Amino acid sequence: MSKKHRNHKPAQSAAGSERQPTAQAAGDTAASQAGEASDVDMVRVAAVAPAAAAVAMQGSPFDRPTTQTDIRGVLIQVAGAKLLLPNATIAEVLSYADPEPVGADAPQWLLGRMRWRGWHVPLIAFGTLSGLSEERGGLGSKVLVLKALGGKTKTPYVAILTQGFPRLVTVSESGLVFEDDASAEMPCAVHARVRLNEDQALVPDLEVVEDMVAEALAQAA
Repeated sequence: MSKKHRNHKPAQSAAGSERQPTAQAAGDTAASQAGEASDVDMVRVAAVAPAAAAVAMQGSPFDRPTTQTDIRGVLIQVAGAKLLLPNATIAEVLSYADPEPVGADAPQWLLGRMRWRGWHVPLIAFGTLSGLSEERGGLGSKVLVLKALGGKTKTPYVAILTQGFPRLVTVSESGLVFEDDASAEMPCAVHARVRLNEDQALVPDLEVVEDMVAEALAQAA
């Protein structure tokens, strides 16, 4: 694995529904890649640049801050940790089904591909990819379809395995704290450790994830 990979390091939904759209309309692909990338940056900078975060959100009516310093996010549970993501990156939440295998040479964290809206979307286990904990899908597992930001995969989406539905949260300047621990190595594909109110979470580096997915798919082809 490359040095880059080593160093880097929603609201409650109705039970029983097979396909659970997030608060932002499912399948909405009209936003530009640049706009989606800025949504990710908002979570990274919300604690230190709330004004810039508020301005960046103006392109998404639903996710427009409730105050000048608030943005919409989601907390998702993966094996070994919670992840904090901008709500604008989520296209849809689905019930888990066994994906199609991608090849014998695929890494363990690349679970396969799933069919979604005409796409073959790669499905990953972030807990396994980051080295936090082994993770497999099963009863009660959900899948988050995320909009790819870097444009480096053959599809504009990447899916992440989760344990249950995402939880919609408000990310505010006062509620988000970046936890810097120089003695602790950052897990693979993690941008930062944060605390949002009472929740400890990781902010994933989605561009690194997309790079790793593209590389794994190329090797498995």
